[in-house]
Amino acid sequence: MLPMSQLVDRAKNFVAEKVVNIKKPEATLTDVNMKNFSREGVELNAKVSVNNPYGHPLPVCEVSYELKSASRAIASGNMPDPGSLKASDTTMLEVPVKVPYSILVSLARDIGADWDIDYELEVGLTIDLPIIGDLKIPLSTKGEIKLPALSDLF
Repeated sequence: MLPMSQLVDRAKNFVAEKVVNIKKPEATLTDVNMKNFSREGVELNAKVSVNNPYGHPLPVCEVSYELKSASRAIASGNMPDPGSLKASDTTMLEVPVKVPYSILVSLARDIGADWDIDYELEVGLTIDLPIIGDLKIPLSTKGEIKLPALSDLF
């Protein structure tokens, strides 16, 4: 008969091995585009595609984001409780990212003559998995967004 400590260690190893092999939702950032602009700022829309491998819906606890340009954060925030992922399907989540014009003006050197902004967007998708608990899926993408001309605002 095995001592209790060896039995506990075997049980831990068994559970750890099973957890590693459990299917997990997969997510990708599919698109980032300009949704709206006003005198206050620019609202970007990031689309996150999430595939749920389970036969039941999974609650999304939170979606957090940080938008960077020229290696500095220009917008960040989170969407608490954005809903659930469809069972055995792909769900599209839309993450609104608001950037005030005051920040865009401070990035004038990056914007330059072509009036676009180079960005890096980091998104953290936190999903509540049964038994396992919260799972955070980190995503990131880089790109360039063409900004509206000032004349478009007035």
